[in-house]
Amino acid sequence: MTAPLRLTDRKREAIVLAAIAEFREHGFEVTSMDRIAARAEVSKRTVYNHFPSKEELFAEILQRLWHRIGELPDSAYRSGVDLRQQLRAMLQSKMRTLSDSNCLDLARVALGATIHSPERAQAWLARLDEREETFSAWIRAAQADGRVKTADPTFAANQMHALLKAFAFWPQVTFNEPVLSADKQRDVIESALDLFLGWYEIPADATATPT
Repeated sequence: MTAPLRLTDRKREAIVLAAIAEFREHGFEVTSMDRIAARAEVSKRTVYNHFPSKEELFAEILQRLWHRIGELPDSAYRSGVDLRQQLRAMLQSKMRTLSDSNCLDLARVALGATIHSPERAQAWLARLDEREETFSAWIRAAQADGRVKTADPTFAANQMHALLKAFAFWPQVTFNEPVLSADKQRDVIESALDLFLGWYEIPADATATPT
């Protein structure tokens, strides 16, 4: 049974949620700590006790986004198991994250806060890439097993991410398009698998030892 949050933790959570809402509605530059305090129904002093600045609050929001993106479950490469089956499970998990309304809200806030700050944008995108190392590790293992073509694993992984995000992340984050339906998500995943494996997978007969 989960223990109830302490009062100070509840206040911190209220502040973060208020900041997400304010940043989303008014943008990072316009939002003030006063507005956040009012929305969270706490004193301005309480806000500053938890977060010394808007940048610190923004960092907390980014941390939550990185946590949601996180590592994919069951993502270790398995020799002898169909590649499409392995990748499908990983992409389905990734799609669930990309389609999560909380994740999309956090991404919109992060994107909005970086528009007028190239340095902040570069840091955000770099962190995003770091959190998506799972596919690169899987590709390296499949290459070592002789089942995937030799190529830069990071480059190949970014291609895979792009195939999903072009339909299931960036349109929703930048243009507020609706989350894809279950059928459309399935179509995007299967199409991504066709393209990726059609180029990178080494056919089984190509690796067979002649008798």
